[in-house]
Amino acid sequence: MKYLNLKRTVISIFLIWGLSLFSFGSGENDSFQIGDLKVNPGEIKSGYLSVPEKDGIETLIPLTIINGAKEGKVLALVAGVHGYEYPPILALYRLKKTIDPKSLSGTLIFVHIANLPAFQKRIIYYNPDDWKNLNRVFPGDPQGTISQRIAHVLTEEVVKKCDFLVDLHCGDGNEALIPYCYWMQSGDKKTDEMTRKMVLAFGIKYIIIDKSRTKDKAHSKYLANTAILHSRPAITTESGYLGTTDEESVIRNIKGILSVMRLFKMIEGKPEFVSDPVWIDHYEVLYSNSDGLFYPLTKMGYYVNKGEKVGYVTDYLGNVKEELRAPFSGIILYIVYTPPVSKGEPLYEVGRVKQ
Repeated sequence: MKYLNLKRTVISIFLIWGLSLFSFGSGENDSFQIGDLKVNPGEIKSGYLSVPEKDGIETLIPLTIINGAKEGKVLALVAGVHGYEYPPILALYRLKKTIDPKSLSGTLIFVHIANLPAFQKRIIYYNPDDWKNLNRVFPGDPQGTISQRIAHVLTEEVVKKCDFLVDLHCGDGNEALIPYCYWMQSGDKKTDEMTRKMVLAFGIKYIIIDKSRTKDKAHSKYLANTAILHSRPAITTESGYLGTTDEESVIRNIKGILSVMRLFKMIEGKPEFVSDPVWIDHYEVLYSNSDGLFYPLTKMGYYVNKGEKVGYVTDYLGNVKEELRAPFSGIILYIVYTPPVSKGEPLYEVGRVKQ
């Protein structure tokens, strides 16, 4: 018992020490600028980041900067990397109306809709102008296609100007998804401990321990991974499903963001750490080998056994082309719940619960 108490004490000291490495100030804040949008302390301003034209294609990124009167950290909140994922987008618009910059410590960056072309066209995963997945092309390329140029602007103007980042996602228009988060491990103890604190503060029960992300800064692929590789602790959250705008998912995003803000002492109060986290120590996304229709045989949040039939794909004449089975025993984190499927697209994700 004495050993266990000592162990708990050491862990607590380590966590406090890890958080203290990111010091917080209490003095007057400075002005803050992204693109052409300059915001003085105690002010809130909204505007657009321009993504330069190339080959006749350009776009804008709507954002809001809330610059607190008191100094503190810069927290970037990015929604709409996938344009059909609505609850995080709605959460940021609602949250924008509730934050008082006069009492805020530090600065908030709200990227309301990162992938505006996909949002406008109601398209899952992809940008309609180049058919690329924005969350696979970071850090981007200023001379590349529109998705690559969006990624470049976000990297230069948001990732490199923040201290911490939350990449807000949910189930796309075709995905029945339970709430969960990715805790991406970088191998840097200080960063990993901070991202662990962030993911627990966000308050979602299911947490994937993700060691799979590339360490190549030039081909970082994912927004949150890009931030981490630039020494900005970041997490990816998932709250919402099937392209809906349900109130529960919107509120879950708002509560998570406010808790992370409290973690960084940006507003008063204590963070609400998830009390009973379920850690996922291995996950796998299963993809279709065929075009056609997908028929799921289980639901999001259900547990499956290794080898259990999860669904099947037919061609457009109704002939079964393939059967999908669970690669290991675990929980269905998401599963496609609309019929259309294309070769190479995901069908479901299964996670193994850490014992």
